Amino acid sequence: MTTTEDTESESADASKHVLTESLDEATGGTGRVGTPLDARPFLIVTGVAGLLAVAVARFHDGGSAGRAITAALVVVALAAATVVAVDRRQNGIRESRFVMTVVGFVLLEILVIGWSATQPKVRSTLVTVLIAVAGSASLWIGANILFNQVRHRWALFSGIAFGTVGFLLGVVLHGNRVTLGSGEGFLTWVIGPIVGAAAFTALGLLLARTDAPSTRLAVGVGAGAAIGIAIGLLVRERYHPGLDLLPTVIWTAAGIAVGAGLSVLMKNSPLGGALLGGALGWILGAWGGADLGAGSILTSVIATTVPAVAIGARLGLTPNPDYKQRAQIDLKSRGVIFLGPALLFTFVMLVVPALRTLYLSFLDADSESFVDGENYGAIFNDTASFDISNWTNMFTSIPFVFGAILLGLAVVVGVIMKQRTGRAVELGNPTSGPLIVGALLLSFGVFTALRGTIINNLWWVVVVTFSSTAMGLAVAVLADGRIGEKYAKSLIFMPMAISLVGASIIWRFVYAPRDVSQDQTGVLNAIWVALGKLSTGSGLPTLIGTILLGLVLLALLATVGVALTKRNWGRAITFGIVAFLVGWLFVRYAGIIGQGIGGFIVQEDGTVVGDTILFVQEPPYNNFWLMVILIWIQTGFAMVILSAAIKAVPTELIEAAKMDGATSSQVFWRVTLPQISTTIGVVVTTIIVLVMKVYDIVKVITNGQFGTQVLANDMFNTAFQFRDTGKGAALAILILISVLPVMVYNISQMQKED
Repeated sequence: MTTTEDTESESADASKHVLTESLDEATGGTGRVGTPLDARPFLIVTGVAGLLAVAVARFHDGGSAGRAITAALVVVALAAATVVAVDRRQNGIRESRFVMTVVGFVLLEILVIGWSATQPKVRSTLVTVLIAVAGSASLWIGANILFNQVRHRWALFSGIAFGTVGFLLGVVLHGNRVTLGSGEGFLTWVIGPIVGAAAFTALGLLLARTDAPSTRLAVGVGAGAAIGIAIGLLVRERYHPGLDLLPTVIWTAAGIAVGAGLSVLMKNSPLGGALLGGALGWILGAWGGADLGAGSILTSVIATTVPAVAIGARLGLTPNPDYKQRAQIDLKSRGVIFLGPALLFTFVMLVVPALRTLYLSFLDADSESFVDGENYGAIFNDTASFDISNWTNMFTSIPFVFGAILLGLAVVVGVIMKQRTGRAVELGNPTSGPLIVGALLLSFGVFTALRGTIINNLWWVVVVTFSSTAMGLAVAVLADGRIGEKYAKSLIFMPMAISLVGASIIWRFVYAPRDVSQDQTGVLNAIWVALGKLSTGSGLPTLIGTILLGLVLLALLATVGVALTKRNWGRAITFGIVAFLVGWLFVRYAGIIGQGIGGFIVQEDGTVVGDTILFVQEPPYNNFWLMVILIWIQTGFAMVILSAAIKAVPTELIEAAKMDGATSSQVFWRVTLPQISTTIGVVVTTIIVLVMKVYDIVKVITNGQFGTQVLANDMFNTAFQFRDTGKGAALAILILISVLPVMVYNISQMQKED
């Protein structure tokens, strides 16, 4: 039997245990008691100050905007200082790390304040950022808060929703100066939206509190008539429509038919859809098909009252939803809130412009008359866009010859591998290296012989896509699990943070040539000229260079010999190609063939002087030097995506392969690579989409000169410089058609991966 003392002791132990758990949970297991700071008051103060600053900056001159931004930043800095003053303490000791963090933010705020006070562009940028962030956050949060009222506060929801519609209608009318008193100062600019919000809020509250069908219909029709008459009376005289009966009737009838048909398809009453469709059709016919300014106040009132009454009748015929229906509205609204803005922006900014561009592509240069497909025919008949007249030159180009040799070598190795393994070509197979490099060199030979804008774009796609993906994959594999991995990947990913325009400017300096009598400022030309001086010299530096190149060549040849004796064909071929390139450099550098290597020319009197390379001006390989910029940027993108995919490969598969005796190379080619093949496909298609619409690099460096034109830059120049809208639109549609299949494939692959 248990005694009373034992029971009390067990109860005390249990209470102590619960208290200890609660204390550990509150202090993170440290056992220290803290006084956490409630940050809501500071967020509210800074948020209100920021919104006020945005409002003042939006509607006043630049000086006021600067002062408003400065005031907002001062408020934020003071709030941060207050946080430091009253921040949490643990066991009476202020947390130094927390203090240092806040002090750092305060110093950053002070620097931004000083910067914005002296730089107008900084102030304008901050205004734009504040407007964008505050507006986006307000819309998203406000929509969620609004639909939270649907279930239990229908009247409040209805009033706010209707008021928002009225406010937006007022913004459209007053902001475009359609109504009287608009555009004449801050107060007159906002009075229209405020009046519209008040009128529509009253209508929403009346409908939400009325359930009788006849009363709702009367309220809807009466309010619609009143609002329509008020808007018609306020329309400026120069916008009074001269009503044309025929187009108005046709548009209205079409709207009624479409609205009723959609309602039937959605299994609703056709009357509601007919009323809304008829109202929209009337607006399109009475305003879109009319001669604005040719009417009177009466025609203006008629043009606005008829659709307003129809919409009011539609609202009056719709009963208030019961609780179950309101719950469904609440649930379905979340998807609309999250997807609606994105779909709306996509439709307005992409779909509509694409359809209009397609329409313009069938018009003439001035967009006045139809020319059928002449613009598309002009693109392919223009030798500047598509020129294959010198196609036979590809067979004599150096890249084509070397590519053909490598492809022949791939055939020989493939036959050997077919006899040994039963497969001529396989991932990690010795055949794959010469095959891939040979095909790439072969493409260089083809693209240097075939010229034009379209050919240039295809060349960009092949080289940039292959190089970026291959180099990104190589870095991801070689750096995986190594010491300093994150630092190496950060450096390689860093170019992604630079805009294409900024990167182009950087590489313009890298490629820049100068007169050889001066020091070279371009990095590549500086190296090239220095190499030319070194290889044509006769002193100790030249001798040291010759010895080093010779030693490297001997080491490569020894490696090839060892690989051949061990029948490691893949290693032998790889190092053999490298040995061939180094050997060519050695014989040129040593003067065995030619007089040297690098930037130099021999004058008539036998003297040797430096010589630069015009990387940007000399076609056709100047296209490749422009591609290097995009490769430099996109390698980091490919590396990050592929590195994440490699780390996601199940370790069980890798360990099982190693237990079966697979080497690291075999594990990569036979296990890792097949597992990430879908991700490689996504990376490749993403880069293709980017390359097909490349514009910035070409625009900044050459503007399409020296045979470097691409489709996007050609489209811009044709449409906006040469004022040929039809052909410019056709080029834009050509880019869209080229990109669209790749985008569809990319999306389908990502869906399969998910």
